[in-house]
Amino acid sequence: MKLKQRMVVLCVVLLLLGLAKIFLLDGGEGSAASRRDLRAFRKMEAGLSLSRGARLTHTLQSPWEIASQWVGPREVYPEETPELAAVLTALSTARVERADVGYKGTQLKALLVLDGGQKVVFKPKRYSRDYVVEGEPYAGYDRHNAEIAAFHLDRILGFRRAPLVVGRFLNLRNEIKPVATDQLLSTFLMQGNNTCFYGKCYYCRESEPACAEGEIMEGSLTLWLPDVWPLQKQRHPWGRTYREGKLARWEYDEGYCEAVKKMPPYDAGPRLLDVIDTAIFDYLIGNADRHHYESFQDDGGASMLILLDNAKRLRVSTWNRLNLLKGGALSAAMRQALAFDPVHPVLAEPHLAALDRRLSGIIATVKQCMESQGPDNTLIEDRMNLPHP
Repeated sequence: MKLKQRMVVLCVVLLLLGLAKIFLLDGGEGSAASRRDLRAFRKMEAGLSLSRGARLTHTLQSPWEIASQWVGPREVYPEETPELAAVLTALSTARVERADVGYKGTQLKALLVLDGGQKVVFKPKRYSRDYVVEGEPYAGYDRHNAEIAAFHLDRILGFRRAPLVVGRFLNLRNEIKPVATDQLLSTFLMQGNNTCFYGKCYYCRESEPACAEGEIMEGSLTLWLPDVWPLQKQRHPWGRTYREGKLARWEYDEGYCEAVKKMPPYDAGPRLLDVIDTAIFDYLIGNADRHHYESFQDDGGASMLILLDNAKRLRVSTWNRLNLLKGGALSAAMRQALAFDPVHPVLAEPHLAALDRRLSGIIATVKQCMESQGPDNTLIEDRMNLPHP
């Protein structure tokens, strides 16, 4: 074979290898990593549907003890959780032992203690579940149904970093008032025939209470993380300034990303990739207000970024999962996962359509980066499997 012909063949082989790599990182099944990601995806699909009314039958442990043992440096719950439905059912039905104002923050919430001493955060319904935000996504009150949907989206994406959340209806007169602290009771009032409360928080106002329908209040319950896993708050490197006319550094400094990559804890370990995962998560749920994030204390940057009040590169495993969810698969998975919840339907069709639309935008943006920067400069293999303590 002549030299010219050999060069042509070599160029063709290299081109095919390059295309094959892009294909495998684009949801293909040929590489070992892609096959592993596909198996994980199929396992997620198989466990997505949860049984309503499930109860623990083969353990002497409480639902709270089981959920507490799930938590590790890189996950709030494991890949396989046969008891998940039972734990969520317990969250939605367990007797309230105590009710108090919520921990400090900007939004209205109540801190409840359930039977067995388990702390949970209750966020009351402020908008109807089919409400669609117009204008800025960070405007208005927290959406209780968004908390529920975000937990199940976390399951579908395979991040497993969001605390457990379930919808619940509470009878304020029978379940809350008899066990409420004086501080919480002092914020209760009536508007017509509806019982309301406004709690204690930065934006809480007597003139803007959350109101039940009569005595029945809908909301979301978030399971409190175990005390043995204390959290520390970090400022998000790509947060907004919250000052009119003042830009954050990342909005004008072309070299900001390189600077972040040299700062602890982003200069080593998985933290920077966790931030990228979270950016995708936030874009899908319409959260433009993550100015801080939480991680476990004294972790040296190795533990995950907790999805609460939930040049850059992207994990290959995240990219593969996103591709497996395109073409309407994400909204279909969300419908399946949310069918379990007591406040079903959690999301309206416009919300589900928005998830698919945003996912398409994310995939198109990453592909654009791959075309301009190359796959090796866009995607990175990072699969840390840290054991439980």
